[in-house]
Amino acid sequence: MSDPLPHMDPVKRLMRQLIALFMIVSVGCVVLIYIGTFQPDNQLQQADTNAYSAQSIYDLEYAVSTLDHSPENLEIKWGYELFTKTPQYIGPGNGDSLKIYSGNNLSCNNCHLMGGTKPYAAPLIGIIQRFPQYRGREDKIGSIEERINGCLERSMNGRMMPEDSREMKAYIAYLNWLSRFAPDDGKIEGQGFVSIQLPDRAVDLEQGAAIFHRVCSECHGANGQGRLKPNSQVYLYPPLWGPDSFNNGAGMNRVITAAQFIKANMPFGVTYLDPKLSDEEAYDVAGYINQRNRPVKANLEKDFPDLVKKPVSTPYPPFADPFSIEQHQLGPFLEIMAFYKREHQIEKSK
Repeated sequence: MSDPLPHMDPVKRLMRQLIALFMIVSVGCVVLIYIGTFQPDNQLQQADTNAYSAQSIYDLEYAVSTLDHSPENLEIKWGYELFTKTPQYIGPGNGDSLKIYSGNNLSCNNCHLMGGTKPYAAPLIGIIQRFPQYRGREDKIGSIEERINGCLERSMNGRMMPEDSREMKAYIAYLNWLSRFAPDDGKIEGQGFVSIQLPDRAVDLEQGAAIFHRVCSECHGANGQGRLKPNSQVYLYPPLWGPDSFNNGAGMNRVITAAQFIKANMPFGVTYLDPKLSDEEAYDVAGYINQRNRPVKANLEKDFPDLVKKPVSTPYPPFADPFSIEQHQLGPFLEIMAFYKREHQIEKSK
């Protein structure tokens, strides 16, 4: 094909071609922006959630107050109410004996802080994608409903909730909503609890008591019985032992688990980015708290049918090792971990 501008200066010809290319690209961008602007909301929400960075997922919108009053959103809001004001609806004083599923006055929010959205406070963002899930305590693949009931029986010292109940469906609706931005596998930074360096020694109960009275008692009280919100059944700061606390079958009754939670979250208001207690301080105060009296769960001997999978700081027998109950409760734990690595080729961290 012959050049349509045979007599034009080469520099001017190049400039004209660049201007034409710029105009084409600009028009394309405008079209894409127009399409994106009028894309239906549900399509925007279904964008590639894997594109969110690990940290930024916590900065997305999780306030139920932003939801309208559609039937679906009302169920999510009801789930949030159950989560943050648990005893008011399913606790021992809720006014309906048929709806007593929680045996104490703790709320889900007392452990899963900020409505289940705080990093390293067992956040529930992505929890739906992580189930069904194998759990060693039952030695089987379990559903999210079974996991919720496990919390009710242990952390809440209560009983199982029917899986088809209105309350269970509301919990699931809320967890689904929390998980809407999570990656396909549900795995996020800040999942579970922060790791700590375990000291190669037993818990120092005297030191743990001193830390409790210096740091923890301001919120939880000198007697560890917590503080209720004014004119409410809901705890502002939960009891750490005694009849209204979690029972001895709860995960928080394991020293390592409790120390990890305390390290990144206590005293109330701290974060994993700026902890106030050292690893050893968190370890000692966790041991002190977990040596106090609390409700006893029946049939704990049935936990962990495969005893090799039992966490080393599980405070009740039987065990698949030669170490004493006292050592499983108070450590040192590194020696027990070394045993499982040597005898069973299992790396244990809790």
